[in-house]
Amino acid sequence: MVSIDLYKNLPTSDELPDSDDTPVDNEDQNFLPNYLLFLLAIIWKDRNDWYFGVDMGIYHTSGDNPRVPVIPDGFLTVGVNRRRPGNKSRKSYVVWEEGGMVPQLVLEVVSWTPGNEYESKMAIYEKLGVLYYVIYNPEYYQRDRHQPFEIYRQIDGKYQLQTGEPYWLPEIGLGIGRSQATLGGIDREILSWFDQEGRRYLSSEELAQQAQLEAQQAQLEVQQAQLEAQQAQLEAQQAQLEAQQAQLEAQKERQARLAAIAQLDNIGLTAEQISVALGLSINEVRQQLEES
Repeated sequence: MVSIDLYKNLPTSDELPDSDDTPVDNEDQNFLPNYLLFLLAIIWKDRNDWYFGVDMGIYHTSGDNPRVPVIPDGFLTVGVNRRRPGNKSRKSYVVWEEGGMVPQLVLEVVSWTPGNEYESKMAIYEKLGVLYYVIYNPEYYQRDRHQPFEIYRQIDGKYQLQTGEPYWLPEIGLGIGRSQATLGGIDREILSWFDQEGRRYLSSEELAQQAQLEAQQAQLEVQQAQLEAQQAQLEAQQAQLEAQQAQLEAQKERQARLAAIAQLDNIGLTAEQISVALGLSINEVRQQLEES
């Protein structure tokens, strides 16, 4: 933390303008930083030691005039309270009111109006001490002779272009990169946060859709289990009916054989002959003759 005395003669956030009222050039400049912000609110919902600013002025003392801010499309600082003392929201991000804490990551979305993202702004963030500088330029990268997505890291006080996507930010504990997603019914490329295994964190909309699909899948599994139980019950009933039918047929066949004993006895066959003729034991034949 930097000594407060170092900043005692500097203006407060209430005395500084909180916007330059410059309109954005395209939807991505507003949507993507806000998407990253709302996503962080899900990922770090139990944390209060971070702040993500969107189109907000950063006032600092590394430039020629501390009253002139730099205004990135988005920035992230880890290690500051999400809310100012008194539960107040920030009008702007004033480094000397944040204990000298500068953002660890800054995002610029390039528009059709050149904004010096690769020149003067890079120099400002480099001098300010921003660790990671992300430039997203999906439309005009060929014009600017760069790549659609670039991330720079300060090494020995100088920005060096990094490779790999999503790119893991160990000091922040997140990865950042591009992905395809369907949001609000629209398929589009987005910037997103990733975990260390490269899995993209889902938005609230996607989480709700996933929960709905999981609930539907669970319901289908219950219905499938019920159908299988009903099928098993039907099969058991069918097997019982078949067993009863087989028993009845066996009884009919036996009764027919027993009935034939009397007929064969009447024509003069001995018990032994009747036993052989009908496939019955001699005892069964004799018992039936005694009962008849």
